[in-house]
Parts: sequence; C-alpha cells; structure tokens
Amino acid sequence: MMHHLAAAFGGVLAGLALAIPALVRQQRILTKVRWMANHDDVTNLPNRRLFLDRLHSALADGTPTGVVLLDLNDFKAVNDTLGHETGNDLLDQVGRCLSGLSGPILAARLSGDEFALLVTGDRLATEAAADAAWQAIAAHAFRVANGVLRVTASVGHTHTHSLQPHVSARHLLSQADSAMYEAKITTGRVREYLPHRTATVRSRSRQRP
Repeated sequence: MMHHLAAAFGGVLAGLALAIPALVRQQRILTKVRWMANHDDVTNLPNRRLFLDRLHSALADGTPTGVVLLDLNDFKAVNDTLGHETGNDLLDQVGRCLSGLSGPILAARLSGDEFALLVTGDRLATEAAADAAWQAIAAHAFRVANGVLRVTASVGHTHTHSLQPHVSARHLLSQADSAMYEAKITTGRVREYLPHRTATVRSRSRQRP
C-alpha cells in the first residue's frame, strides 16, 4: 500500500516538475503581450490606450489633472531627408527626454511624432511640465546615425481646473490639441488653452490664402 502511495506521489511531483516551468513560460508570455498592448514599440513609452486609461481613471477620481500635448516641428523633413530609421531613432530619444522629466508625470507617445504628458497636480504644475518638456527637447543634441539633430516642439496644455465637472477625456485632449495647434502656427513654443484666444487664432488661420 505504502509503495503504491509513494509511486503515486512521485508521479504527481514529476508532473508538477514538468507543468510549473510551462506555466511560468506562459505567464511570462501573457505579461509580455499585455505590456506590448499598452506600450509603443518604437519608444517603449505608454501608448494612446494606456494614456487614455490613466486619464479616464484620474477624471473619475476627481484628481486635479493636466494634459500636455506636443509634436516635433518639421519632423516630416527628418523622415523625408534622413529616412524613417533615423526618424524612429529621434522619436526614441525624445521619448527618453520626456520620460526623464521630474514630477508625477506620465509620458506617452500617441501617434507619429505626437507625445503627451499626463500631469497630476494643479495648473501651475501642468504649466511647468509643458515648459520643461519644451526646454528638454530644444536643449538636447540628439545623436543619430547621420550625425546630430536639434529639433524643437510645439506644446499645448490644459487643466481640469478650467472645466466643468464630469468633463470627458476627449474634451480635455481637444483643448490641449487646440493649444498645441496655436503654438505651432504662432511661436512654435508653448501655449495654454484659452478659449477666446485659441478660437481667434484658428479663425485667422482659416482666412490665410
């Protein structure tokens, strides 16, 4: 009887010895798949999906939150003249600059050369993060295969303090995008969303030949 029990127990242990490594490998694969679903494959930053998830959570909790959007000025010229590989290298390095900003900031790549910062804090913290992002990019010499590149960004930002309760993430992103658009067609630096000023700038832009 004891002999049969020992044999059965040994069989169970042998089965576990084979099953556990397989389960560990499966768990690692699942973890990697989840990570890839929420991160950008060029910069390894959080992607639009994860950024929106965090933004929705912050708004649901009523956390004071700022959104900063930025894109690189004349990035298309980099791709056209130096190639997409160099462009991706530049995006990767810009992503590192943004992820290195201090404070409760989540940096993400949304698409193309457009990046976003989710800032936890008041309006001044958001403004400081937007300025810091612009400075970090403008002051950096990005080393790529073709040499050294210097680029600037157009940055727009907004904050929940100026919005009605229960504002949507879409509304917040739209405001930051409008401010970024204003920055791009004026100074190419940093702009905060101000409804009347942004509307005036858009109107003037449409009237240009």
